[in-house]
Amino acid sequence: MWRRKFSTAASTALKDKKWDALIIGGGHNGLTAAAYLARAGLSVAVLERRHIVGGAAVTEELIPGFKFSRCSYLQSLLRPSVIKELELERHGLKLLRRSPSSFTPCLDGRYLLLGPDKELNHSEISKFSQRDADAYPRYESQLERFCKFLDPILDSPTPETLQGTSSFSNKMKNKLHKSSFWSGCLQRAVSLGQKEMVDFMELLLSPASKVLNNWFETDVLKATLATDAVIGTTASVHTPGGGYVLLHHVMGETNGERGIWSYVEGGMGCVSSAISQAAKEAGSLVVTSAEVSKLMIGDTGAVKGVLLADGTEVQSSVVLSNATPYRTFVELVPNDILPNDLLRAIKHADYSSGTTKINLAVDTLPQFNCCHSKMNHVDLGPEHMGTIHIGSESMEEIHLASQDALNGLPSRRPVIEMTIPSSVDKTISPPGKHVINLFIQYTPYQPSDGSWQDTAYRESFAKRCFSLIDEYAPGFSSSILGYDMLTPPDLEREIGLTGGNIFHGAMGLDSLFLMRPVKGWSNYRTPLQGLYLCGSGAHPGGGVMGAPGRNAAHAVIEDIKTK
Repeated sequence: MWRRKFSTAASTALKDKKWDALIIGGGHNGLTAAAYLARAGLSVAVLERRHIVGGAAVTEELIPGFKFSRCSYLQSLLRPSVIKELELERHGLKLLRRSPSSFTPCLDGRYLLLGPDKELNHSEISKFSQRDADAYPRYESQLERFCKFLDPILDSPTPETLQGTSSFSNKMKNKLHKSSFWSGCLQRAVSLGQKEMVDFMELLLSPASKVLNNWFETDVLKATLATDAVIGTTASVHTPGGGYVLLHHVMGETNGERGIWSYVEGGMGCVSSAISQAAKEAGSLVVTSAEVSKLMIGDTGAVKGVLLADGTEVQSSVVLSNATPYRTFVELVPNDILPNDLLRAIKHADYSSGTTKINLAVDTLPQFNCCHSKMNHVDLGPEHMGTIHIGSESMEEIHLASQDALNGLPSRRPVIEMTIPSSVDKTISPPGKHVINLFIQYTPYQPSDGSWQDTAYRESFAKRCFSLIDEYAPGFSSSILGYDMLTPPDLEREIGLTGGNIFHGAMGLDSLFLMRPVKGWSNYRTPLQGLYLCGSGAHPGGGVMGAPGRNAAHAVIEDIKTK
């Protein structure tokens, strides 16, 4: 297979020195780690397999004039500490607020708009239920309190027990860190109070359907909110533990406003570009088309660098992997190096995905039946600004879609989150035309009735999605100029996401915090001396957060200081 070669100058620069740290993968977390390490004075090189940095946070012009956020498509989870400390706004990051932020059309002619405007929310929900309209602010306030409880946990390493032999000094530092961590959690728990903590535990452990049924009576409201609990997973709304994923998707913020998701001007690749610029400014070397094939291990059993696919050897005693835990431990680390129990846990972790992403170029905005006589506009309206929920009028619809996938079939009526970033961002499409993202569930990695490698099968499913949108917005299919489609195997092959899982591994309660990626190794370090994890497969998990990269960099800096 033809492979791009990185430049001779980059090759020479990589080989001519021993680096303080190498980073496998130029996704946003890898770039974040590079920026922090370089700012600490380390010599750092980032090695990215593709021709472009960003991993899943990329902007690609696959159809002339149309710039697609090819995988991730909205920003909210990027940690405020990363934005501030790396000065990302100075490096070109511009967030575009969405208001309203959610629109759910109904086939019966009704619709639900939600967003940061509290008066709008009350008015919209009142169309369906006055009781729910009154309850909704209390629901949002409770989730915000729970998010404040979790915030410090996201920005700090886990209180992991030290592995192997350690000095007395390191043991004392570890004990102090654990004591401080749990003391902080206890203080926040006391501040919440017992009733709130019980509610918090119920949210974490319960199915999203139970949580939302306890709060609301309106089907379309519950379904709209439930999509946050299943997005990127293979789970049903009735799956226990779904409440945490719901919370995970509302814990972010935009410019200090909690739970607000934004577009990024120029697409999600501009998040990665800004972080890359911060890393380069600090002195990092960022090299594309530089695929790592293996880690190199020295005679002492510690990391001594990486071997690239073209045979280039790059020397370093510290390597941070932004690849998935499976790719890192099973494919990049040579055989017979890692403990068998770790390898078993990694191999049997849940990397399943029910996600397909379709990016479209269209010549006109979709016009929804439910809006024609009720909204006073001709073309661009409030329904186009935020996330448009298609096929999500009830939680039962979402559940039925998940059951199809459980039986090995792509959903007959898929759950679709449609966004139209060009409604706000005028830099990503030609005048009068638009970019549309479809985030679709549920699509098994290996369907029982066909193959994603079959062009006709792929087109058939794409048309199924377009036809479903036609039910709400007649003529949508005829507006399509072209599209790009990424099924779970495509996400694995193109972006490097094992199983197509957008989180580098499931976000169930058994795969979080002290158990991410596996029990005993949650603090970014690994059994292989000098190897660290810095991607979404490490604490605190998936999404465009930057927290794993930042936390992993701090772990490396701490270890270097104590040597």
